[in-house]
Amino acid sequence: ASFTISLHKADNTTVMVKLRPGLSPSCLIRVKYAILSELKIKPGENVTFAFTCSTPEKYFITEIQKNIDCVSGPCPFGDVHLYPPGLPRLNRTYIWDVTASTKAGLELKFSTSWLRQIEPGETCPDSISYNINSCIDKATVNIGTFCRNGSVSRVKLLGGVVMSLHLPWHSPLTTSGFNIANRASIKRLCIIESILKRESSVTLMSPNYPLGFPEDELMTWQFVIPPSLRASVFFHNYSLSNCERKEERVEYYIPGSPSNPEVFKLSDSQPANIAGSFNISLQGCDQDAQNPGVLRLLFQVVVQHPQVDENVTHLVDLSKEKNMTVTIHLEGWPSRMPLMSEPICLICKDPRTCDRVLTLTSGAVYRISFLCKDLSRLRITAEKGIGCMDIRWCQGKIYSLSVPKAITRLPIRLHKFIWKLLTTDLINVEITSPSLKLQQQVSEQRCNRSYIYSIVSATPETELNVGVFCPGGSIEKIQMRNNITISLKTFGKGFINESIPQDLKMSFVPHIKDECIFTVSPDPKAKVYLQTPNWHYGLPPYVSVSWFLVVPSGQTARLGFSQDRMGIACETGRAYVNIKEETQGAEEIVRREDELLPQPRNMHHNFWVNVSNCKPVDKTQLTLQFWVTFADKQIDLGIILAVVAGAGVLTAIGLTVFCVKKKRKKTQNPMVGVYNTNVNTQMPGKKGLFGKERQNNESHVYAVIDDAVVYGHLLKESNGSVAPEVDVYRPFDGPVGSLPPSPPPFSFRKDIKRSSNSEEEPLPLMDTDQDTYTFAHQKSGQSEDSGDANKKDKGDTSMPLLENKKQDGLVE
Repeated sequence: ASFTISLHKADNTTVMVKLRPGLSPSCLIRVKYAILSELKIKPGENVTFAFTCSTPEKYFITEIQKNIDCVSGPCPFGDVHLYPPGLPRLNRTYIWDVTASTKAGLELKFSTSWLRQIEPGETCPDSISYNINSCIDKATVNIGTFCRNGSVSRVKLLGGVVMSLHLPWHSPLTTSGFNIANRASIKRLCIIESILKRESSVTLMSPNYPLGFPEDELMTWQFVIPPSLRASVFFHNYSLSNCERKEERVEYYIPGSPSNPEVFKLSDSQPANIAGSFNISLQGCDQDAQNPGVLRLLFQVVVQHPQVDENVTHLVDLSKEKNMTVTIHLEGWPSRMPLMSEPICLICKDPRTCDRVLTLTSGAVYRISFLCKDLSRLRITAEKGIGCMDIRWCQGKIYSLSVPKAITRLPIRLHKFIWKLLTTDLINVEITSPSLKLQQQVSEQRCNRSYIYSIVSATPETELNVGVFCPGGSIEKIQMRNNITISLKTFGKGFINESIPQDLKMSFVPHIKDECIFTVSPDPKAKVYLQTPNWHYGLPPYVSVSWFLVVPSGQTARLGFSQDRMGIACETGRAYVNIKEETQGAEEIVRREDELLPQPRNMHHNFWVNVSNCKPVDKTQLTLQFWVTFADKQIDLGIILAVVAGAGVLTAIGLTVFCVKKKRKKTQNPMVGVYNTNVNTQMPGKKGLFGKERQNNESHVYAVIDDAVVYGHLLKESNGSVAPEVDVYRPFDGPVGSLPPSPPPFSFRKDIKRSSNSEEEPLPLMDTDQDTYTFAHQKSGQSEDSGDANKKDKGDTSMPLLENKKQDGLVE
């Protein structure tokens, strides 16, 4: 097929057909008898040509350039047409080069299909794009590249302009989509107008982006927004040049504001929640000639309806907190930044200071609000530092590791709360959970709570992941060395309800020998799994970890390992597992890395498990897991039978004694033991050792202590007198020897017979423990202190052991 292009001279239009850059001339142009690789048709020419291939669009492009002179003559203002007609179906670029005085302004006004600015290198979905360049004197400034279907409705420029329209070969577009109008001088580089009629967002860039904005220039963006909508401005990327004079800044003109223009640095948080239309101006400075730097800006304006609760403020009182930051952000921050096209969620410190990320610091009180339709997209991440550099100021002080109510009361879900515990080498950290206790998460024992604690111990050289824990386990206490980071991470919405009794506590303690010491007090009904720290990477070289396990009273613990061996080979040193019960003379069980681990065994007392690592050879790592269960203690059958037999004998003896004593209780008056002060305190010996006869022998004389009155509370008044108390010491004034009195015998003779006027020869005293003693009976009404009576009647210092009177009614 052949094509004929006819250009009028007055149109000042040139058409150039040329090969795509980088392609070999596999297809050529035939003009009459000539074969060309490039064809240029000048104003006033009429040319017919054809291609030597059937798919010229793969090889050729067309450029149509129209020069418009608005300096020497009147400008052809109005709609811009795509001229000339009859062009071949090739990728084509229309260029309108308009020269104008810098004292005048030109306006490019776009039709209903407004424009959307794109970043350099980005392409438009329909491959149709506009490029606008401003020409001041001999300098050209790239205002930007735009696609169709956006919000940019007009671009006003100072001086000349070069406007380009790029169309693909298959595009059916027949109109340029804009017109040119003459305007008065705008006294700045350009003005870009953006109309936002509904909830939407627009992204715009400074001229020459990402290269530098022209030195000491001024430009303006105008935003036309209905007063019922709210706009917020976000600077996503910017850089500053090196200024010699003036200062780079942005200025806001907001209708109704008492302080127009409002001036901001590019590093400031930009205004938000703006009602209706407003302008933003970017002002450059005089740059350093040797090192000018680059001023550039990429920003976004988001327009949305006022939120239902935009006037609802939430009090966040951090005035009593120290070393704490609270960051409110979108889910996935900071690894994932929200797309500019996503619905906006803003957090506001005041009605005009809003951002997608807001950080609050301790020591102040904040009143925040939210411009967000779906608060479930927001999260809170908080961090608190606690330090101790001198144990004298920290020891004994207990810190609560709980989430402050100022955070839990917000309508935002807590994502993570981090405690950073900083100490010196000689100070360690102790974590306790007195009531809830902690459960270590292992593959056989997963945490099913709405939150977990991740604990990491770190030094400048190494990092030890102590483990992942959750409430409701057996670990009462963990002692750790080095700086500690504890991260509480939540899952789901149940954290606030579950965490009401948060009881994690922390204190600083003196130096410990092991890297970690766990104190475990398991539930007797549970099977507890425990494993070494740094599970995924192995215990670091030369690290020692201990567990102290409490065995409940009446229980026996059974300890077992989940593997047969440690599974490592040592390059330097030895790895050990030590087990020892905390009881006198307990045997310590020791296993090396080249030995089998102990078989499951019973532990009857509290016990220790220690794991110490060596320096393993490459690609081997020490990971060890063990378990503990409990059962009631089993009593030996022989012991049970012996106890039962002993109980039977004691029962029989008790019944016999009870029957005999019951008879004696019928007519007896209460009797108490009276100590005789006029006695010889020497230990009784053989008969030959006594120098006196029985009646003159000052032996111990005791009253019968009847079982009925063994307890003082059973004593009753007798003949109007109060019976003396039992177990009350009575001082005496009689002679005392050099030795304490002999204790009473465990039994006495029952066959002693006496009459009121007869004496009995004492039985011969033997060298045995069966020495005979004489007991006296205090008659009713007799004084407690019998010293005087004894002095008057030395021939009868004692009463018969058992009275012979029938009134006793006793049958021995």
